[in-house]
Amino acid sequence: MIWTYKGEPVETISDEYIGFVYLITNTTNGKKYIGKKLAKFKVTRPPLKGKTRKRHGYKESDWQEYWGSSDKLKEDIAHIGKDKFTREILFFCTSKAELGYIEAKLQFEHKVLETDEYYNGIIDVRVGGSKALLESLQRHNNGTL
Repeated sequence: MIWTYKGEPVETISDEYIGFVYLITNTTNGKKYIGKKLAKFKVTRPPLKGKTRKRHGYKESDWQEYWGSSDKLKEDIAHIGKDKFTREILFFCTSKAELGYIEAKLQFEHKVLETDEYYNGIIDVRVGGSKALLESLQRHNNGTL
């Protein structure tokens, strides 16, 4: 199953985005899961021969094959099959702070811990405020976050 964004399939993610907030839905019973996924990881490599500075870059994650971190969700996927689930990207994010904030905001808004309609069993968030976070949230709010 492929990821979709606004009804369109997603095969690549622009370099401007570090990750996305997503919704996985079980089409047999309507149960959902809200989460976040990094599209790329920062990697540190040893310095080149004769140099002292470490090299930094990015490596693409396993986002195309990712199915969430909930054990119950993974059990249902294994039991009834991936074809019974949809994977939808809700928001693309440019920073980890934005990613964590939007995921937690959606989880609280949808009361994922207060109902059996969601696979989510925990809301784990640690977000610090910054000028970049405020700017990206304003951008999202203009696009109806």
